[in-house]
Amino acid sequence: MRPERDAELENEVFENESFRGQDLSGLRTSGCTFRGCDFTLAQVNGCEHVGSDFANSTFESANLFGARFAECRLVGVSFAGATLTGLVVEGGDWSYVLLRGQELTGLELQQVRLREADLSETDLTDADLRGADLTRARLHNATLAGADLREATVDGVDLSAARIAQARLDLAGAVQLARSLGAVLE
Repeated sequence: MRPERDAELENEVFENESFRGQDLSGLRTSGCTFRGCDFTLAQVNGCEHVGSDFANSTFESANLFGARFAECRLVGVSFAGATLTGLVVEGGDWSYVLLRGQELTGLELQQVRLREADLSETDLTDADLRGADLTRARLHNATLAGADLREATVDGVDLSAARIAQARLDLAGAVQLARSLGAVLE
């Protein structure tokens, strides 16, 4: 079955397919695979995805207003220029994702794997990143003001390159921040 507006798909597989500019609003997927697919300029607002795989796909300039991703795999996905207002993320693997320059204020990203994600210039003000894996994520000029980074893995992250006023850190995060500022801990 081909995805279309308000469709419900389960365990379907799509590889290297183009959904460019299509209206897929309200699409619901469960256990589906979309590897290397192109959703550029697509309307995917109000969609719900549970346990689906979008590895190496592109959502550039797509509208994902109110979309929900629960325990999904989005490794290597690009969201350049996408509309992510009201996005809901519940766990999953978002490693190597491109979210550069996105407005993600207040987004809940607890327990999300964001290894080596590009979050440069992203606004994560008041975001909840508790328990997230940010290993080697790029946060250059990102705003983390008021963000909750307790229990987050920040190994290899240059926190000094981000704006972190009022961010909540646990001891491990504070140590990583001190190291990224050049402090010697003894």
